[in-house]
Amino acid sequence: MIKQKSNYLNEFKSKTTKSKEFFLEAKDVMPGGVTANIKSFDPYPVIMEKGKGAYLYDKDGNEYVDYLLSYGALMLGHGHPQVIRAIQEQLETDGTMLFGTPHQLEMDMGKKIKELYPSMDKVRYTNSGTEATLLALRLAYAYTGKYKIAKFEGHYHGGYDQVLLSVNPSLEEAGEQHEPNSVLESKGIDPYYAEQTVTLPFNDLEHTYSILKKQKDEIAAVILEPIQGGFIPAEREFLKGLRKITEELDILLIFDEVKTGFRLGLGGAQGYYEIDPDITALGKVVGGGFPVGIVGGKEDIMMVSAPTASSDVFDSSQSKRSSAKDVLFHSGTYNGHPTILAAGLKTIEVLEQEIEQVFTITERLKHGIEDLFKRRGVAMQCIGQGSIFNVVMTEKEKVMNYRDLQDANFSLRKELDFGLLSKGIYTKPLNRYSLATVHGEKELNQTLEAYDAVLSEMF
Repeated sequence: MIKQKSNYLNEFKSKTTKSKEFFLEAKDVMPGGVTANIKSFDPYPVIMEKGKGAYLYDKDGNEYVDYLLSYGALMLGHGHPQVIRAIQEQLETDGTMLFGTPHQLEMDMGKKIKELYPSMDKVRYTNSGTEATLLALRLAYAYTGKYKIAKFEGHYHGGYDQVLLSVNPSLEEAGEQHEPNSVLESKGIDPYYAEQTVTLPFNDLEHTYSILKKQKDEIAAVILEPIQGGFIPAEREFLKGLRKITEELDILLIFDEVKTGFRLGLGGAQGYYEIDPDITALGKVVGGGFPVGIVGGKEDIMMVSAPTASSDVFDSSQSKRSSAKDVLFHSGTYNGHPTILAAGLKTIEVLEQEIEQVFTITERLKHGIEDLFKRRGVAMQCIGQGSIFNVVMTEKEKVMNYRDLQDANFSLRKELDFGLLSKGIYTKPLNRYSLATVHGEKELNQTLEAYDAVLSEMF
């Protein structure tokens, strides 16, 4: 039972006055004061000045144990010395931060990815996870000659038109649970994409199969997060069944492992579940803190993008023999950026030695938080696998999908988050927790002490 309405929001405001001042000034420069909507929250975001190891420091000098870690990207924490050294060595050795030509690190990273993700026969680099899923879909269209896709309700694959549907729809708009509507999630999206994107019920194989079967001749691929939102796992039998029915229906299976790559193991969710998708998209961790995306898949699919003579769209004005439209065009000035690949390779090297300790500390944190709630008789679950999880205030026995999650008490969770912020524990309110190699005994104890204090005040 809640003791009384907390004063955490006022405490947050009193401790972050410089963040508020900065935010008000930033609103004169950027729409809404931010350059990415995800960075915003009410009443204003905390403005950070410095990061080191497991910690962030804001403009008011407050110190936080960081569990956002740039939405999971920083699996070695902030400013890891080996990553910094790798960047410096790349710049000193190569003499440049960008070649604009093929180079050795493209090969080195590609070989390492192929070793860790055996389903990826060949790879291409992009500049973000969003770009990676975008290329994955274009490969699927080109390879199959079909132009619809299917995604799952509650799954996020980037901020572009084809996939920004039914990520967080209202239940009124979402329709029937077993056959969800495709709901546009942003202004400015052509309603055409609601017709071209089929929405599926996650962890429901029977109805997923029924929907896919009806439109199998139009759907190029099913794309999914094997762990929805980074924390709601697919049932093992569901994923095995999905792999089987996509093969039966001649539909490609795309794993969006931007969140899960390296966070469930060095081989991502596909290694954890022992399932080979047709195409994989990676991002976040593999960039070592820099923007990156990697797309890989079966050789015959990936070869659709292989350039041939005069297949560059930019050569068409100079050559009457241009055949650019005969291959899948994919390019980008910064694809395979050497500095980023150096940082990413060093990150993988460190994780190969230290990843198990991240999983161990994550499990201890989850069990510690659950125990503190249990002592007070408050219903909640720490849901997730590997080094990511979320704190879900729910009485449901098991959260399987987006609809189950809607029964959670979000207002109580938000109050908890502001209480934790006031005691130096950082994640964006209502967001998941990501852990890193730099989270140790000190951070674990500090976090559980903060939870204990906040819960004692709340309940």
